[in-house]
Amino acid sequence: MTSAVVVGSGPNGLAAAIRLAQDGLDVTVFEADDRPGGGTRSSELTVPGVVHDECAAFHPTGVASPFFSSLDLERHGLTWRWPEVDLAHPLDDGRAGLAARDRSHTARSLGADARTWDKLFRNATNNFDDLIAEVFRPLAHAPRHPFVLGRFGVHALAPATWTTRRFDDDPARALFTGVAAHAFTRLDTPLSSSVGMMLTAAAHAVGWPIAEGGTESITRALVAELATLGGKVVTGTPINSIGQLRDLTGSRPDIVILDTAPQGALRILGDELPGRIRSALGRYRYGPAAFKVDLAIEGDIPWTNADCTRAGTVHLGGTAEEIAHVEKQTVRGVMAERPFVLLGQQYLIDRTRSQGSVNPVYAYAHVPHGYTGDATEAIIGQIERFAPGFRDRIVAVSTRNPAALEEHNANYVGGDISAGANTARQIAFRPRVAVNPYALGIPGVYLCSSATPPGAGVHGMGGFHAAESALARAH
Repeated sequence: MTSAVVVGSGPNGLAAAIRLAQDGLDVTVFEADDRPGGGTRSSELTVPGVVHDECAAFHPTGVASPFFSSLDLERHGLTWRWPEVDLAHPLDDGRAGLAARDRSHTARSLGADARTWDKLFRNATNNFDDLIAEVFRPLAHAPRHPFVLGRFGVHALAPATWTTRRFDDDPARALFTGVAAHAFTRLDTPLSSSVGMMLTAAAHAVGWPIAEGGTESITRALVAELATLGGKVVTGTPINSIGQLRDLTGSRPDIVILDTAPQGALRILGDELPGRIRSALGRYRYGPAAFKVDLAIEGDIPWTNADCTRAGTVHLGGTAEEIAHVEKQTVRGVMAERPFVLLGQQYLIDRTRSQGSVNPVYAYAHVPHGYTGDATEAIIGQIERFAPGFRDRIVAVSTRNPAALEEHNANYVGGDISAGANTARQIAFRPRVAVNPYALGIPGVYLCSSATPPGAGVHGMGGFHAAESALARAH
């Protein structure tokens, strides 16, 4: 029987393992941590019984993933829950832009810009399945839906700051810019609209759901699916060299797939990598970091704008111009006084995460790569800015700075939870310019992390495509 090893048990690693096991391979996944999941784990970080997502929290790409959808993970206990409003973006004047599957929520919040907003996202939203089938693949492929992809590409190529010029008022401009800021990059550069276009279309087409019981429910379902196919996950086993895999398995596996950042691949493969590929991975750029703050609060967040009390995700950053300026500073290595903050209120639709009247609040700020300061007060200040009195409701706080994030998950180099800077080059070609971006130039060895197409997100498609590439070569 052909043997395969996957290093790393994030969603891409588990997806790769499942796809290989579906083809009858003997698959083992090695995970450094004592629990599988990578960025899809949940823990009681503040108060006993209060469950916090450790990294990934909202899952538009998970519910949209063609591979995950094919697995029927619900039979392993995965339950998606949708908020009434997928995301909200409050402003200092008390207004807020909203995005939801029910477009009437969005239209009411955007006023005169509602028609322009609908026109911008109509094609991508109405043809979302076809669009996902294209953008969740490497750039170098023959498109099956060229007109859908082409119309999306025209908008995706533009800088986000150009896209916001379509709108006349702050709620629409800020709402789009906040979603575009998920790219952790400058918003005045080409292709910086791409993430905002895709995630906003997802909000209208499939929503931004959460996994009931915590994001780790996704991991448990994937591990259970792998087990039904005969695969296994071995935890507490960091892999530092390709030779170590020979020692652990008794012989060199026929297929090795690495769910690691390029830095991890360089460490594990060393001189076995061809020089040109080793050089390319060494030049791979990492982006700004996250500073994570988890809070337990008594009751709800006292938002000035009541619509925010219905939103699963809330973006805190003020106007479009403010966010674009802050993101530029962050990329340049300057810590902003008012950083862009993403906040999650998962408990609103999943009471299993709370303990009595004490609820979990998820938040992280964009900070410079490798930032060594403490952004806790800046994050709390941004929440207080749009929800006066929030500070008085805090029961407990848990923080992870960029160094702690990397220590917890080696793929988060310098605190970069996207596993790579989303420059125009690396959005189009990651981790290097290649027809097959998963192949590492060593027979049977592949990369499948978020450093490969289609990039960050809990969708498993990097793992799926890496496994497909491996199987095609094996056959």
